[in-house]
Parts: sequence; structure tokens; C-alpha cells
Amino acid sequence: MAADVHASGTAPDRAPAGEGGVDHEFLALERELAVFLRRARANSGEMAREVHPELEPAAYGLLVRLEESGSQRATALAGYFGVGKATMSRQLRALEELGLVTREPDPADGRASLVRITDEGLARFRQVRDARRDMYVRRLAEWDRTEVAELARLLHQLNSRV
Repeated sequence: MAADVHASGTAPDRAPAGEGGVDHEFLALERELAVFLRRARANSGEMAREVHPELEPAAYGLLVRLEESGSQRATALAGYFGVGKATMSRQLRALEELGLVTREPDPADGRASLVRITDEGLARFRQVRDARRDMYVRRLAEWDRTEVAELARLLHQLNSRV
């Protein structure tokens, strides 16, 4: 990928520290992440509505997690997302009412239950996810596959450290 050039005309790997000792690279990163996150939140809302018109955007992430990791306890999901038990309970109840998830007894502990995505939820989720993937393929058609892989690697690295 070609190096990005800031308005100053300086390549990012040679940009001097800005006011207060802040590097231009980190200011540019903050700006680009802010744009990316705003778009991702809006996109999540659209995708949630495509799965089900009444689905909250935050609940879409629960479907992603359940599809990736399989059945889990509500407490494990709450811990993964960094939310309280009450918040998780409310989101799971909404998903259950829409028929997208169900609870089953935990074979390891009969007092607890496991949340799993239903067949209907899985079918709806995968249809939306596949459409999103197709959109990325179209938008990044000009990119070399190694660039796509590098972006995925760097985002994974960032996500694992944040």
C-alpha cells in the first residue's frame, strides 16, 4: 500500500511530534478510527434491522458471538461484552422473544442455562453476514488480497490489545 500523506505533506513514518508531544500518526489514527467506528455503529444498526426489524443494534453482536463460539452462559456473554447481568438479561430476553435465541439446561450444571442461537436466528444472521461480506468484496475489489489480509491482521492485533 502506498504511504498516506498528511496535509503537511509529511509521510506518516516521518511525521514530527505535534503539540504536547503527540505524534501526527496517532492523531491520524484517532481520526480514522472515529470515522470507522461511527460507520460501524450505523452499519450494525442496519444489519440488526435486516436480521429482524425489531432487533436492537447491540444485540447483533450477541448473534455474532453465539455463531462464532456456540452456546454460552449469559454470565459469560456479559463478561465478554463488558456489560452487567441485567443488561445482558434484557438483550437476551428480547432475542428470545424474536425467536433468534433459546436457552437450554447446562449439562455441566443443571441450575444454569446455556444460550444458543436458534436455526431461524442462524439462518437470518448468516444471510445478513454474507451480504456484508459481499459488500466488502465489492468495495475492496481494487485491493490486493495481501493488503486485505494485512488489514485484518492489524485490526486483530489492535482488538486484542484494546
